[in-house]
Amino acid sequence: NDQPREVHFTDAATNFNTLRFATEYGLAGTSLWRMGSEDSRLWDFYHLPMNKAALKTFDFNEFSKVETNNDVDFMGEGEILDVLSTPTPGKIRIELDTSWMLISEQYYDTLPSMFVVRQFGNSTEKKLVLTFDDGPDPKYTRQILDILAKYKVVANFFIVGIEAEQNIPLVKRIFNEGHELSNHTFTHPNMATVSKQRAFLEMDATRLLIEAITGHSTIMFRAPYNADSHPEKMEELVPVALSRTKNYLTIGENIDPEDWQAGEIPNFNADTIFNRVVRMKDLGNIILLHDAGGDRSATVEALPRIIEYFHKEGYTFTTVADLMGKTRDQVMPPVPNFKGNYILQTNSFLAEFGYYFSQIFNRLIMLFLILGTIRLLITLIFSLLQRKSEKNLLSSENIFPFVSIIVPAFNEEVNAVSSLLNLLKCDYPNFNIIFVNDGSTDNTLKVVQVAFDKDPRITILDKFNGGKASALNEGIQLTNAAFVVCIDADTKLKSDAVSKLMQHFTNEDIGAVAGNVKVGNEINLITRWQSIEYTTSQNIDRKAFGYFNGITVVPGAIGAFSKKAIEDAGGFTSDTLAEDADLTVRILRCGYTVLNENKAIAMTEAPESINQFMKQRFRWTFGVMQTFWKNRDALFNFNYKILGFIVLPDILLFKYIIPLFAPFADLLMFIGLLTGNASEIGLYYAIFMGVDILVATIAFVFEKEPLWKLVWLVPQRVIYRWLLLVVLFRTMRRAVKGELQHWGVLKRTGNVKDAI
Repeated sequence: NDQPREVHFTDAATNFNTLRFATEYGLAGTSLWRMGSEDSRLWDFYHLPMNKAALKTFDFNEFSKVETNNDVDFMGEGEILDVLSTPTPGKIRIELDTSWMLISEQYYDTLPSMFVVRQFGNSTEKKLVLTFDDGPDPKYTRQILDILAKYKVVANFFIVGIEAEQNIPLVKRIFNEGHELSNHTFTHPNMATVSKQRAFLEMDATRLLIEAITGHSTIMFRAPYNADSHPEKMEELVPVALSRTKNYLTIGENIDPEDWQAGEIPNFNADTIFNRVVRMKDLGNIILLHDAGGDRSATVEALPRIIEYFHKEGYTFTTVADLMGKTRDQVMPPVPNFKGNYILQTNSFLAEFGYYFSQIFNRLIMLFLILGTIRLLITLIFSLLQRKSEKNLLSSENIFPFVSIIVPAFNEEVNAVSSLLNLLKCDYPNFNIIFVNDGSTDNTLKVVQVAFDKDPRITILDKFNGGKASALNEGIQLTNAAFVVCIDADTKLKSDAVSKLMQHFTNEDIGAVAGNVKVGNEINLITRWQSIEYTTSQNIDRKAFGYFNGITVVPGAIGAFSKKAIEDAGGFTSDTLAEDADLTVRILRCGYTVLNENKAIAMTEAPESINQFMKQRFRWTFGVMQTFWKNRDALFNFNYKILGFIVLPDILLFKYIIPLFAPFADLLMFIGLLTGNASEIGLYYAIFMGVDILVATIAFVFEKEPLWKLVWLVPQRVIYRWLLLVVLFRTMRRAVKGELQHWGVLKRTGNVKDAI
């Protein structure tokens, strides 16, 4: 206190001289009082001969360094800790009397120090402080705040930055309701085991987050795992010392019921927490509880009982600031020029934007997973109803109207002849085949003419290249048949396929019947995945939508049409890449019924490489988007109830909007597994995948497909979605840029096997 003091103490130099005299006087020995408080340099010479001759080789430089120790000296009382000094070595200069080998003088250039911790905040009044660590938690912190509000009690919340970042509204609520916010690091590490740089980052990140959210800072800190108000071990002292370099006061506690044990120890419940707090009530003023980090339902249950008990005992619940004799603004000082601090305002914006974006995104993911699951279940139910009702739709009359099978082809030299030979095996008694060569640049026309030029059942047409739609229209215009079956030139039909399709045309309301397309070249992983997709989508989706006349695609690979329905709808058009989907929707708009026949099987050639697959799916996705846009006037239009309120919304939501988000569910699940936070989305994801597998299994059973193929289902669902996501982004980018897209040419291999 600015007054000179004279301090007497016994150090190593004094010990040295004492031992010299003891030796010279021939004493039997020396004793040391008291062990543990001696100058540690004593042990550099205590065991050595101390006569004059022996000391001529003694290194007196050892006296110049005073090593520190990790002992701690506590001053005062209370659970608030302020580190006054930390261990630092001292430096001393000595003068030696060489005639007697005694130390005649010494100078302390640098004083050694140890841990000196000031404890304060002890209150002899009946005051208690409730503190909550590890939050905020969206469930338990909210419940605790409700309880505190009910009893008009304030508390201190030691928040973990990463949790606060994910619960910004809760942090604001804590502050706005008068509670105090304190720093509990950003990721909750053991501060004694991390590097100093990491420790500072942990504290700084949480402080900046508190400042950005509330406009106030904090000088209160509590290290994870070490909340003792009387730290003596290094793992307890290091965090306290580190935090003091950042001007924090460490807030300890003496009343710790260890409520984190709930759920880990049998019979540990709210009663245990309450009884422990009551037993320790005279140990201090600060109670340590947890509002996050696990199941805190026992803490929530015990909290009202704790408050009511101490209120009855005449206690007042207050804050750490009050224990220090300060206001909240002194322990949580306002950030100077907060609104003008553009860096902090930017941090605030980024934190809130990140929070609300992640909240919206996560909820959208869960919503879409739920919607996807509901859709799967609904389609499963309706497909079962449709399967049951299909038997009543079939005609029992032996009437076989004339049918023309239209086969458009462009550069199908590999497949054309084998496909036509396959069609000639058709068991339908009244048909012909119209082959339309759409300006092929290879030998398609030549090989077909050589093989079938003299066959009266096959008409061969040649035209300038104009696209598949124009080729189909030319074949339809040529025929005088009332019904046509349109197939692709790479497709091979089962012999009874046409018969199965035609038995559905029982009245004039039937406009078209979709067949069942299967992959005929399952030779590698990508074709096997496509086979699973074809089987599940056509057996479940198409059947389900067929129940309420909502089929939007009669596939180009196999489909039967009433010629009148085609003409009423305006024929095939070339203004979309999905001419089959476009025509089907227009047939529906004309009031016709579109049915499905799964037993009419066509084997088609699926792309055998990723590149070819992506090319095909891009055309399909772009074409369906064009079809949707072309018919957007029917969306939510009461004149087209099924089409406008079920079919088109389903296309928009489940083919374009949800697929944009669905792959991110896989990504979030993967991140959750790596970080141990998969529980939130895991349940929804598991339900979705479970229903997906169930639907696929039922589809395979319906189709009598080998169930062993389903081993490819899970990787197909994950990897396939990412491939289709790339396709979808390319499609949308092309649509936004307003660029046109042409069919192009897929490389054919001729690997399609015959339908059996």
